[in-house]
Amino acid sequence: MVYIMRLGITETVLRDGNQSLMATRMKISDFEEILPRMDATGYYSLECWGGATFDSCIRFLNEDPWERLRIIRKLVPKTKLQMLLRGQNLLGYKHYSNEIVRKFIYESVKNGIDIVRIFDALNDIDNIKLAVDETNSNGAHPSCAICYTISPVHTSEKFIELALEYESIGAKSICIKDMSGILSPTAAFDLISSLKSKLKIPVILHSHCTSGFAYMTYIKAIEAGIDVLDTAISAFSGGASQPASEVISDVAESMGRATGLKKENQTAVNSHFVKVADKYKKSGILNIQSLSTIPEIIESQIPGGMYSNMLSQLEEIGCLDKYDEVMDKIPQVRKDLGWPPLVTPLSQMVSNQAVLNVVNGTDYFSVSKEVQAYINGEYGKIPSEISTELAMRKSRVTPKKRFPTWKSVESVYGNIAKNDCDLLTCSLFDSVGQRFLKNRGKENTGKAEIKSASLPEIRVEPCESLNAEIEPDYDSYLDFDFSVNNLTNKTMIFSQLSGSVVKICKREGEAVEKGDVLLICESMKMENEITSPIHGVISKIFVNAGEKVMVKNRLLEICDDVFRTRQRYCQRKKSLASSGR
Repeated sequence: MVYIMRLGITETVLRDGNQSLMATRMKISDFEEILPRMDATGYYSLECWGGATFDSCIRFLNEDPWERLRIIRKLVPKTKLQMLLRGQNLLGYKHYSNEIVRKFIYESVKNGIDIVRIFDALNDIDNIKLAVDETNSNGAHPSCAICYTISPVHTSEKFIELALEYESIGAKSICIKDMSGILSPTAAFDLISSLKSKLKIPVILHSHCTSGFAYMTYIKAIEAGIDVLDTAISAFSGGASQPASEVISDVAESMGRATGLKKENQTAVNSHFVKVADKYKKSGILNIQSLSTIPEIIESQIPGGMYSNMLSQLEEIGCLDKYDEVMDKIPQVRKDLGWPPLVTPLSQMVSNQAVLNVVNGTDYFSVSKEVQAYINGEYGKIPSEISTELAMRKSRVTPKKRFPTWKSVESVYGNIAKNDCDLLTCSLFDSVGQRFLKNRGKENTGKAEIKSASLPEIRVEPCESLNAEIEPDYDSYLDFDFSVNNLTNKTMIFSQLSGSVVKICKREGEAVEKGDVLLICESMKMENEITSPIHGVISKIFVNAGEKVMVKNRLLEICDDVFRTRQRYCQRKKSLASSGR
């Protein structure tokens, strides 16, 4: 057969393949031995870092993500290593300073990354310019991704304009990032054909099988002249993941597009990952549901990684039975937030808010700090108008962005960091990073300490009454405090979701007003402020900062019956008598 032109294949099993199916819980020990064989397979690139891998390493696996990258680089000397980077968000869930962005990209390339796929969740070009410049400056390949989505405010024309802008700022390739698997075959052919006719740089397609479109979409992409396709080895393909590498390679070659992949190596690689997949299926970490085809995803537009994460987190917080309610709520939350593309970190923000709305039984009773920052415009330009209810929450004063300098990062974390990579870990993930560095090297069982959610026994005593006459002394005054013993009206504050306590904002015995922030909990990778529903006094705090909590655990108790009344009587008997009292 005469081949038209070579088709590059990016293998995703080490990053998005396992992120989409098992919430990025694959350990370095699960694939270290097969890496040399993968290096000899002939992939265009091996996606192995960035995205949620960094967070998962320090939060769940107790692995150093930087050491993980160095090990992969050592065992994969020939194939280009690729990472996913969220522009100014880097690998975290908020914006970081230019100084931190420069330092992070420098260390990423230094430790082995060849291709940096860069995107912004809002497709805001201002949020990726620096990352593109720094990637080029460090000799790596910046591949700029367009977050594909469907909404009343997103069109193919706008995506093409964005791609041309990305090329003009230094992108070496353009990726259509179809994180939800909603790009139809016809739309793919039209969009890719237009991009190929207007761009001078390669075009890449990344999709997911969740909706059932991806295999057909990839065939039309090949017909349209796509340069590179993202695929996953068959053991970790399908469902919320990508199409199978072996299948797409065979289909491409039958269409006159050689991939150069060695079939015997692909077979060996897949045999290895079949065992890995079986291991995690048995443990329940690889949820069988994430392998399903879900046509309704076209409506909710949930990305593959978000889908597996949401299943895992709903199960963790004991709310898996509310899955359908959350799925129904997501499109409404997205609309209320002005139609943002559902990609990290916005996908986490939208799904987290949908879960909160369902669990609370009231929409926007509480919002995460990240959603509040988004509403304030701190993540970039919002695609469309947000709902009236959320607009009312917008801060009237635009907060001045104060990012920590590298010098301040050294000052704060220098006592536990061994090198610059450790400092970057802490600057991106703060308390999670510090906890990792303190526990580095210790075995991680993956089990959180679960405290009893049972309530204390309350004993009710019979009331007694006492009648007495008190002779007033109108020439004196008296200061006094009083409370009603054993008749306290207590309000218990429970954790709505499982997670960890980031900060306790009040002390026992401190008076609080309704709406005051009591503590900040991190759940589903978002920080949620727990506010007081009443006026009162904090009588008991049941948790400590850094402590893990499960859904319905007691956090603190507020008493609203403590009346601290100060009265001053200094009126003379004569004046009172003259007034007829």
